[in-house]
Amino acid sequence: MTEQFTQQVTFYTEDHEWVTVHGDMATVGITKYAAEQLGDVVFVETPEVGKTVKKGDDLAVVESVKAASDVYAPMSGEVVDTNGELADAPEKVNEHPESEGWFCVIKFSDGAETEGLMDKDAYFEFCKGEA
Repeated sequence: MTEQFTQQVTFYTEDHEWVTVHGDMATVGITKYAAEQLGDVVFVETPEVGKTVKKGDDLAVVESVKAASDVYAPMSGEVVDTNGELADAPEKVNEHPESEGWFCVIKFSDGAETEGLMDKDAYFEFCKGEA
């Protein structure tokens, strides 16, 4: 493993996405809070590999027994990998939302975009305000 991948930092958005930055890559998913609000996830549509996104663009769709929700790109860049396991096992989003339930990996184009994201403590405070 190269040095750039040994240091990972996770950020959170106000739309309840998490993004773990490692080198020039960012793994994206939805938070445990979001998964709990959605209820049982029954379908996940991940983006196509090669898709270029800008921060705030629609990135993926997650459907639950309660509703369908868009997942937004927390950073701009190109989708370089998706979690193909979610097609057959969307429940991974509920079971492991912040690990095995990841949606995609973006090779991001501007690391400064993390400046508008929250750290874990700030995100937890944000969620308290939504309760």
